[in-house]
Amino acid sequence: MRRLFALLLLVTAASPVLGQPVQPFTGSGSTSTLDAIVEAAANADAVFLGEQHDDSVGHVVQAELFRRLHARYGAARPVVLSLEMFETDVQTVLDEYLGGLITEEHFLRASRPWPNYARDYRPLVEHAKANSLSVVAANAPRRYANMVTRGGPEALDRLSSYATVAWLAPLPYPRPTAAYQAKWDALMGGAAHGTSVQGPSNMLMAQSLWDATMAWSMAQALTNHPRALVVHLVGSFHSERGSGTPDALRFYRPGVRPLVVTIRPGASWDTAEHTGLGDFVVLTQAP
Repeated sequence: MRRLFALLLLVTAASPVLGQPVQPFTGSGSTSTLDAIVEAAANADAVFLGEQHDDSVGHVVQAELFRRLHARYGAARPVVLSLEMFETDVQTVLDEYLGGLITEEHFLRASRPWPNYARDYRPLVEHAKANSLSVVAANAPRRYANMVTRGGPEALDRLSSYATVAWLAPLPYPRPTAAYQAKWDALMGGAAHGTSVQGPSNMLMAQSLWDATMAWSMAQALTNHPRALVVHLVGSFHSERGSGTPDALRFYRPGVRPLVVTIRPGASWDTAEHTGLGDFVVLTQAP
């Protein structure tokens, strides 16, 4: 916790130019600031904070941006925290904790938090709790993604008679776009991993189930909280270059205005690697 506090002080005390260990850029590579990201959110409905899950400095940047977004917009519009890291079937447990009905111990026992929850995500949830902000458990339960991996998206049809189908995006959910397919193929080392003569592989369709359900959860939050600003924490693969979850959000909510921020380790801007990863790209360098 002392290291986390020290990192927070480093981010908040940085100059507008921001030196190490954090440097924001626009998507085209111009030097920027965290404040510029916050101001750009004025024209957004949803802000995607795409992370590398093991980047401790990046998590501090996420927490700082969330606080700044709440401070900037919270008086005029609802600010909602949405998390890949909690699955839709624990929303009730999350709500019970936020409402003060259950202890944090029981919340953590029942909600399947990620191993790095205490260090990396708890500060945001606690900020939301202290300020009565809604938090969305956005992701599809992993067991259903596993059903798709094993049997394809058609396997989910077997859930139609179960109430648990409500924990997923409406079926059938959207297929991946060509841009997302290409990104997946590059990650997996070739198109053979992502496609077949029938279409996208089961692995890619399982990935798309996560994207669709997170997007559906965000769309529901925007419906339930008019004029809301939804701040979504997610692995950057799901959001970088505006494909994946942003694609699915546009499908469920045409006309939505996403702002994509990609946060990743890096000491300096690499035009070939970083250009277009998001509306903003924040490079971090672990101390």
